[in-house]
Amino acid sequence: MAYVNTKVILDKANKEGYGVGAFNVNNLEFIHAIIEAGVEKKSPVIIQTSQGALKYAGDGDVYRGARLFVKMVREFADSVEIPVALNLDHGSKLENIMACIQAGYSSVMIDASHSPLEENIAITKDIVRIAHAANVSVEAELGQLAGIEDDVVAEHSVLVDPNEAKRFVEETKVDFLAPAIGTSHGAFKFKGTAKLDFDRLKEVKELTKIPLVLHGASSVVQEMVKIAEANGADFGGSKGVPSDILKETVKYGINKVNTDTDLRMAYIAGLREFLNNNPKEFDPRKYFATAKEYTKKVIMDRMEVLDSVGKI
Repeated sequence: MAYVNTKVILDKANKEGYGVGAFNVNNLEFIHAIIEAGVEKKSPVIIQTSQGALKYAGDGDVYRGARLFVKMVREFADSVEIPVALNLDHGSKLENIMACIQAGYSSVMIDASHSPLEENIAITKDIVRIAHAANVSVEAELGQLAGIEDDVVAEHSVLVDPNEAKRFVEETKVDFLAPAIGTSHGAFKFKGTAKLDFDRLKEVKELTKIPLVLHGASSVVQEMVKIAEANGADFGGSKGVPSDILKETVKYGINKVNTDTDLRMAYIAGLREFLNNNPKEFDPRKYFATAKEYTKKVIMDRMEVLDSVGKI
């Protein structure tokens, strides 16, 4: 269909009440898996890169990394019948955000959630002004998620204040908001049963009325954990957000659901299994194929959970 502004995808999801997966990528096989899953499920897709992925792809040059991702994603988007967007996840450094805006990303996230409210508003307003001038939409975050994932590190969670969220959206003109409601980054999200603050989420939605984003949303798919650990991995009893809870978040206003850890785990599961079963194989195109298929399966399952199937 087209390479589109992320706002096109999420405004439709917001209006019709479903969620869209935003899937982090690190290499070409991840992009293959996301695009193939979207085509098979007739689902819109949002591809995401972290700041670390930019640096990795550009061999240290984030501007080159951003250009490479845009060229790859655009090439696929122009050849398929689904809407495809490209987002910068957790942009905390101006250099990285500017690299993505200049390269032609569909959207960027400015994450100043670690700053006091007034400072977060001021920083976000500046990014919105710059990005909107380039027809790039903007995501921001209020509250903080605990945990570790790529460049994101925080020891404690701070849940969003709904009234602050309303003020933040009105003053910054941000397009999407990620409210902290109890999830965390990485593979170790909960010590016991997953508990999210749905009342808080519902109030934020009622007060802001814009597309909302759930960070730290990987489920830690046990099927993939078992395969990976049977082939030498050690995920140490990690726990994620169950699918039924993800469905509830969509019911109360979440429209973009970030997924990173689940894809990494699925990729490692496929890679370890293939290499363990084929010790003489040294063609990366063959062992990456299994890793890609497992990653694609997780993505397709997530599209079903979020109800984005057929929403093109």
